[in-house]
Amino acid sequence: MSQPRQSEILIVLLGLTLGLIALFIVFMGELGLIPIFSKNVSNYESKKDISLSNSLSFSRSRKNITTATLVNTLPRGGSYYTLGITPDGKTLVSGKEDDDIEIWDLQTGELKSTLSGHKGSVLSVAISPDSKFLASGSEDKNINIWNLQTGKLKFTLVGHKDEVWSVVISPDGKTLVSGSRDDTIKIWNLQTGELKSTIPAHSRIVRSSVISPDGKTLVSGGVDIIKIWNLQTGKLKATLTGHSNTIFSLAISSDGKTLLSGSCDRTIKIWNLQTGELKSTLSGHHDCTWSVAISPNGKTFFSIGDDLIIKIWNLQTGELESTLHANPSTFFSLAISHDGNTLVSGDYGNLKIWRLFSQ
Repeated sequence: MSQPRQSEILIVLLGLTLGLIALFIVFMGELGLIPIFSKNVSNYESKKDISLSNSLSFSRSRKNITTATLVNTLPRGGSYYTLGITPDGKTLVSGKEDDDIEIWDLQTGELKSTLSGHKGSVLSVAISPDSKFLASGSEDKNINIWNLQTGKLKFTLVGHKDEVWSVVISPDGKTLVSGSRDDTIKIWNLQTGELKSTIPAHSRIVRSSVISPDGKTLVSGGVDIIKIWNLQTGKLKATLTGHSNTIFSLAISSDGKTLLSGSCDRTIKIWNLQTGELKSTLSGHHDCTWSVAISPNGKTFFSIGDDLIIKIWNLQTGELESTLHANPSTFFSLAISHDGNTLVSGDYGNLKIWRLFSQ
């Protein structure tokens, strides 16, 4: 009689165990942690795929933020109004308020030479694509063309009646365009120094100008208006309105599709250069945006103003990615190397060299 009772007890215990296991499976299945039926298996796999998809989407959507570290400060005194970097990234050219142009070794920070020839502040510089020639525009109303290798003055272009605030060289190195406070744009043969044409462009001042990468389009900035010109014919193609103060700086992306403008109306505007459409308006700096520059990869751009800050922006979204702060001093000028790795800023008394990186 005792043996059957033992068997019955074992059977009951086994049944209770199986029942508890079944309840556990159902409970876990309701939580979505264990698939228990075929349709729940399908749901579980679907949830798993969605979870994986979201994870991949998140990782893909994460963007690299561009920032910089200060690697060198070159103190010389005086305001640096304009900067240029040779295409090979080895040489920095700076124009100052004391009439001089300084030539620097960008890698070492060594001052290689000083070019003297103007009789007023150097307001703008441009380097030819082959790095052989340098053009400088000055408060003295003249444009000097220098041999950048020897530092010797090649010739002086005379014709403007007021300060020359902008000089740019075409991508083929054959044409120089200058903009002045005398309201005109002048187009020169860079090889011979011949004046090809004069365009009455803006009222009061031509403060900034830039040439498209294909060399066909010239963009100029005045008091509050941007004008787009056919560089070959000198004819006006379009007028862009929207700024309410002087446009101090212009830049075009390497693909020629996007135009940036920085103004003293506290804004930076992003334009579609091909259609003239205003894509976005950014709250730039507290007062004037003195200079803007686009990275060669077309993803990032940089701006400086009189609020003592360099700002780094996403060109596609207009988002502010990071800011660079240095010793309190007003920034005037900005240049980026052709490889996109080095940024140079000019302020009152110093040149600052920044190394760019993504994080």
